Amino acid sequence: MTENESRIVIAGAGSIGCYVGGCLAAADKNVVFLVRPRVDEALRQGGLNIVDLDGTERLVGREKLQLAVDPAAAFGSAEIILVTVKSGATEEMAKLIAAHAPSSAVVVSLQNGVDNAKVLRRTLPKGFTVAAGMVPFNVVQSEPGEVPLTVRRTTEGTILIDDKPGDLADELSVPGLQVANDEDMQGVLWGKLLMNLNNALNALSNLPLATELSDRNWRRLLADQMNEGIKVLKAHGIAPAKIQGLPPALLPWILRLPDFLFGILARKMLSVGPHARSSMWEDLSWGRPTEIDYLQGVILRLAQEKNIDVPLTRRIIACIREAEGKPLRSHTVEEIRNSPA
Repeated sequence: MTENESRIVIAGAGSIGCYVGGCLAAADKNVVFLVRPRVDEALRQGGLNIVDLDGTERLVGREKLQLAVDPAAAFGSAEIILVTVKSGATEEMAKLIAAHAPSSAVVVSLQNGVDNAKVLRRTLPKGFTVAAGMVPFNVVQSEPGEVPLTVRRTTEGTILIDDKPGDLADELSVPGLQVANDEDMQGVLWGKLLMNLNNALNALSNLPLATELSDRNWRRLLADQMNEGIKVLKAHGIAPAKIQGLPPALLPWILRLPDFLFGILARKMLSVGPHARSSMWEDLSWGRPTEIDYLQGVILRLAQEKNIDVPLTRRIIACIREAEGKPLRSHTVEEIRNSPA
C-alpha cells in the first residue's frame, strides 16, 4: 500500500464485509477489518480465501490482513468506513463509530434494507458524511471452523453508492469489486428490497438459488409477494428503480412464465453459481436472527399505514419467525401459502 492510501475500515466482517474487504486488501488497499473473536481467530489461522464468480481463488495471507477486535483501534484514524453489519445492528455500529472515529470519515452503508443510511445519519454527530450503497451480488461464506475462511461470490453486479463526485467509487473499485455512482440511490434500494423479498423464500425452500428460481411454483410465490410489495409502494408514491434492467411492474409477469420461456427471458437471473444461497438462508442455517423485519417487515408496516391487506407477506413473516432458532428444514410452496398469518 502507498502512504497516501485512505484508511478503509470494514465495520462488520461477515460474508459481504469479508468479500469487499478481501478484494480491497488483495489490491493492497489500507483496509482494517473490525472483527468478532471467532472471525479474528479464523483469519489469523489461515488468512482469507476469496473465490470470484469465475471460480478464480485468491488467498489473502494473514500478513496482509489488518484485524481489530477493539472498535477504538479499528476506527481511530478511519477515513472511509464501510458498514456491512446486519440492519438490526446499524444503530449500535453507528454509536461505536461516533465514539471512536474522526468526524471527517465518510461512512457508507453496504447493507440490505432501505433505511440504514437514515439510521446512520440520525445517530452520528454532525460532520460525518454518510452515503447509501447497494450490493447487488450474493456471497456465501464457508462453514464456521473451516480454515482458511472462504467467501465465494456467486452472482454478478456492480456496487452502487451515492457518491456524486465519483472519487469514492473510483477509490473502492479494484479487481473483483466494481463500484459506481447512482444518483437515485433510494429508488435503487427500494428496487433491491423487492428483489430481496426472495431471501426469505430461498431460506424456507432450503434450495440453491438457481434450483429455486428454476421452479415455476416458487417463482409464482415470489411474483405474488412482489405484487403485494409493488401495490404498497405505489400507494405511498414510492418509485423503485428498475430490477435486473426491467421495470418492477413487469418482473412478476416474467416470473410467472413457463420454465422454458423464463429461461430465455431471464437468463441473467438464472446465471448464478451452484453455491448461491440467500443471506437469510445463511442466518437460519447458523441459528442467527434474520433481517425479515427490514425486508418483508417494511412492506407490512407500509401496508398497515394504508390499510392494505398483504396476506402472503404476513404468512412469509410468520414462517420465518417460526423457523428462527430451529434446525433448518425444507418448506414447500403449499405449506407457505396455507400457513397461518
